[in-house]
Amino acid sequence: MSDFVDKAHSAEHHMRAVFPATPLQRNDHLSARYGADVWLKREDLSPVRSYKIRGALNAMTKALARDPKLKVFVCASAGNHAQGVAFVCRHLGVKGVIFMPVTTPQQKIAKTRTFGGETIEIRLVGDYFDDTLIEAQAFCKEAGGHFLSPFDDLDVIEGQASVAAEIMEQLGRTPDVVVLPVGGGGLAAGTTRYFAAVGPKTDLRYIEPAGGASLAAALDAGHPVKLDKVDNFVDGAAVARIGDLTFSTLKSVPTDHVIAVPEDRICTTILEMLNVEGVVLEPAGAMSVDALQDLRKVIRGKTVVCVTSGGNFDFERLPEVKERSQRHSGLKKYFLLRLPQRPGALKDFLQVLGPDDNIARFEYLKKSARNFGSVLIGIETTQPDNFDSLFRRLDEGGFVYSDITGNETIAEFIV
Repeated sequence: MSDFVDKAHSAEHHMRAVFPATPLQRNDHLSARYGADVWLKREDLSPVRSYKIRGALNAMTKALARDPKLKVFVCASAGNHAQGVAFVCRHLGVKGVIFMPVTTPQQKIAKTRTFGGETIEIRLVGDYFDDTLIEAQAFCKEAGGHFLSPFDDLDVIEGQASVAAEIMEQLGRTPDVVVLPVGGGGLAAGTTRYFAAVGPKTDLRYIEPAGGASLAAALDAGHPVKLDKVDNFVDGAAVARIGDLTFSTLKSVPTDHVIAVPEDRICTTILEMLNVEGVVLEPAGAMSVDALQDLRKVIRGKTVVCVTSGGNFDFERLPEVKERSQRHSGLKKYFLLRLPQRPGALKDFLQVLGPDDNIARFEYLKKSARNFGSVLIGIETTQPDNFDSLFRRLDEGGFVYSDITGNETIAEFIV
């Protein structure tokens, strides 16, 4: 056993005074689908519904051991890290100052305040996270506090490795494959170091959101790089730049072991896990399960552990998740239709629709100075092939239309 493994086990042992081990559950539904022995490491069932409590607890406990007179802990976060820090502040009875962007949803602010109680202060600063981070670090330096990084900290990485320690203990053997979500890399780095030391060799697969593939970019460049653009939908893993310390562990990961999963497809997995299994996962928490379809050949006949890293899902997002899932599955499309401005034109169009085609959106403004008007139409159906039939009938009827479903620029404004 390595020194790092011993530290991970020590961290895991100390966590039992704060919260029980999260369950490792075999999932019959996924096992049958993929012909594998699929287990879910349910980090979505921690006290703060994510694994972030682990790194925060380990880092804060060690900081206090080094300096018992430490007065304040500071962090910048709009999500799970803030909640983990808040929970640990209340448990340890220490002060925490948590900086969050002004744009943070009230639900997340309220949950953070609930976890931390009177031990924390929340400061809303900046419209964007980078501005929030700068303010937090400046305050921390001025106050002589301890800044808690969400991932790029050796003590945090060590704390996150307790996930791997629990997997080994609960499974009773080394899994063949472990599927890990990757954001800043704290969980991935800790788990990678742990399994590299315990043996026999475990096949680790690293899953990123397509709109925030910072590990893949770093591997291509040979060092961490900042992405020009990040899709924040998978907010728990949409990180513009992977950490320096985490990348020092992950730099040897084979590039073909890193998988980018589409945000819209993740939505389909979120809905399936909710409707079929009754499991509530946030987008980042669903990534490892979603990637199983990409790993079908790799995992067949093997013991596979997917780390479901978080379940902080705001149900106000459910309509958006359903919308994105339908578009990805080919069950909903948007298009612009050029419609003659004459009586009966709309009736002609309605007769083209099939029995399973349902109008989900219809926007039309008659303009008297024109012979034709443009109509924005959203259609839902039951089978993707129904759209082939619909478009064929539109062509045969001489309708002029444009499918805009895949146009992300237009979608941002109208969907």
